[in-house]
Amino acid sequence: MNDFPKDQEFLLPASNVFIALSLLAALLLNWLPWHGILLALHPDFVALVLLYWCTHKPYRVGIGMAWMIGIFADVADASLFGQHALAYTVLAFGGVVLNRRMQMFDLRQQTLQVFPVLLLAYVVYTLIHWQLHGYVAWTYFLGSVTSALLWIPLTLLLQNMRLPRPDPDDL
Repeated sequence: MNDFPKDQEFLLPASNVFIALSLLAALLLNWLPWHGILLALHPDFVALVLLYWCTHKPYRVGIGMAWMIGIFADVADASLFGQHALAYTVLAFGGVVLNRRMQMFDLRQQTLQVFPVLLLAYVVYTLIHWQLHGYVAWTYFLGSVTSALLWIPLTLLLQNMRLPRPDPDDL
């Protein structure tokens, strides 16, 4: 029996295993094959999950963790070494700085706060791509829009996984 309103429910503490598994699942989602227009709309799942943990657990997931995940993503994608690491570090810094502010807003308002941070990470990707190849594909920024639109479902999913389960022996 829960006597708290829906917005004041208690969440179970996130274990290190749960955080690691959620980041691993995000890495696996990033490796899905995308083609055509879906390639332009491809959200960065690792950035979303990393931003979620940086805003909800900034003392456990921060800039150092973002750097390590970024290096792992660089090696796994065979991309320029440090590209994801730099973008995820900038993203984590934004998440850690905004963590108190994010707690004040509901999910729709959080999406408006998350979008500029995600866009900044995509700008870092784009600047590195521009330096390497000499051109910028502007359709690449569509991924930041779809990533921001996925903020609400991702947050609901991760928060529902952290809700306490009812005891089956309780009547």
